[in-house]
Amino acid sequence: MLHRREFRLSEEIRIGPPKLTRFERARIIGARSLQVSLGAPILVDLPDSVIDPIDIALAELEGDALPMTLRRALPDGSHQDIVLSYLLGSKAA
Repeated sequence: MLHRREFRLSEEIRIGPPKLTRFERARIIGARSLQVSLGAPILVDLPDSVIDPIDIALAELEGDALPMTLRRALPDGSHQDIVLSYLLGSKAA
């Protein structure tokens, strides 16, 4: 039986850099743009001229409006869940 260590929404980032990586950013934008294209509600106020799901996802990410949690994993099976807003706040610092 495998035992996995779990870190839940802790204050300290133990896995990876204390900011959003370009790969995580691309995955978040892709996942959110797919949700928007399938009819998910838009979480920020935008002009009516903005209809591209990728532009909407970018605006939501930049506006810190996405209630997402990232899971960073290690090869040994351990992982840490990190709230997206925490990584965006660290990026600005």
